[in-house]
Formats: sequence, structure tokens, C-alpha cells
Amino acid sequence: MMTALDLNPCYQELGFSEPPFRITPDTDFFFPGPRHLEALQHLRFGIASGGLTMLTGEVGLGKTLLCRYLLRQAPPGVRFAYLINPDQSYADLLTSIYEDLTGIVPTDCSLGALQRELPKLLLRLAEEGEQVVVLVDEAHRLSGKVLEGLRLLSNLDTEKNKLMCLLLVGQPELEQKLKARAFRPLRQRISVRYRLQPFGYRETRDYLLHRLAKASQGKPCGLQYGVPWFIYVLSQGVPRRINQLCDRALLGAFAQKQSVVSHLMVWKASQEFLK
Repeated sequence: MMTALDLNPCYQELGFSEPPFRITPDTDFFFPGPRHLEALQHLRFGIASGGLTMLTGEVGLGKTLLCRYLLRQAPPGVRFAYLINPDQSYADLLTSIYEDLTGIVPTDCSLGALQRELPKLLLRLAEEGEQVVVLVDEAHRLSGKVLEGLRLLSNLDTEKNKLMCLLLVGQPELEQKLKARAFRPLRQRISVRYRLQPFGYRETRDYLLHRLAKASQGKPCGLQYGVPWFIYVLSQGVPRRINQLCDRALLGAFAQKQSVVSHLMVWKASQEFLK
């Protein structure tokens, strides 16, 4: 079985400096297509407005990549707490927020102590001109108790501004969860909403070309005429599926010592990943 190190020469022989279709959220490969740019604009507007923002989308559409790209492009004066493990208690979540904002683990991690100290920290940062943004990935997995706690925390404000901006990013189940009567106060606080959609054909084609060009060195392996459309049909425009299909198809091209990915290579890849 090939290891990750063994695969690097494969991609180099195909004309790439690195794998062009990794499924990991690599911000260096961020594709500035219309849908992702629009999603980013909504997140940035949510930060500017200082309210509560919700971004949802099905699995594999690039939500985590958007989160990481947003962090990478953070403007001066904005301090992020990025939460990637929502399956934790409210006290643990507050500890994570405190640690992200200060770089220090609080000496007392009890819920009572955190509920006293975190508002003080938020107020101090606001006085220093820092805007605090709490970004929660996989937010559909948050418990009801934690969601309510975050709502109360996001209520803290000065005479002019909120002390904390909250961005909730997750699967569509988050929308369904917030429809419950118990979450009505939180739902009413959401000022910016956006539902991320799969790529259309043109975006899929441009996405393929973008990633191939980003990883190319010399003359890279290409795509047979009509293959981008075939990939779009099989993947339904979902970036993760596109990456899985293309990565496996490129290895097929390497195995057959071909410089062009054919329809058959993509079809064989689809039988492995899209059953």
C-alpha cells in the first residue's frame, strides 16, 4: 500500500508540485468562486454588524475551508475564538473561548469562575479597541444548553456595541434545531443568514482549472474534453466529491502512464467513492 510520502513522486511525474485535490481544507487552494465569495461577504457583514450570523450547508461544500480562510484574512482589530469541537460542556466551551482570546488557560475553569471572568475579558478587549468574534464550526452539534449560553454571552454590550459577535456555521440541521420554540430568542437574534449551495457547471470547471493551476509545475496532467462536465454530473457540484473523484482519477492516469485524465478514469473513480 502506498503511503503519503510514496504518493508525492506520483504527482510530480504528473506535473504537480503537490496533490491538487486534497480533501483537507487547505486555504492556499481557496477557490474564489461566486458562491464562496458570497458566503464570505455574508460572514464579513455579520462581523461588521456585530450581531449573530448563521451559515449553513450540506456536508462537503467547503464550510470549514471558509472558516479557516476567514481567520486567515482577519483584519486588524478583530480577535477570533475558533471553536471546532462543539461536543463539549458549556464550561469547556467558555474555557476554549478564553484560551483562544488570551493564549492562556484560565486558572479556574469552573463554570462560575468563567462566567465572571469572560465578561470582564470581553469588556477589557472592547476598551482596547478589539472586536471579539466567536466562530463555531459544526454548530449543528451544539447542545441546547450551550446554544442558550452562547446567546446570553452574545447579549453582553456597551452603550454602543456588542462585546462579542457570534458566527454559527453548520449543516442544515442547525436551521431545523433553531426552529424549536425553546430557541426562539436565539433565532430572532440572527441578523445575517446564508445557505451555501453546490457549484454549478461553470463553477465546477473553474474550480478544477484553479486547483490544477495552483499545484502545477511544468506541464501538468490535463483533462480530456468533456471531462469537467462529467465530473460535475457525478459530483453534483460538491467540492469534496470533486476532490475525491479527481484525486483518484489522477492516480489512475499515473498508473496507466497517461498525461490526460479520461472519462473512463473518472468513471472508475466514481465507482470507488460515490457508491
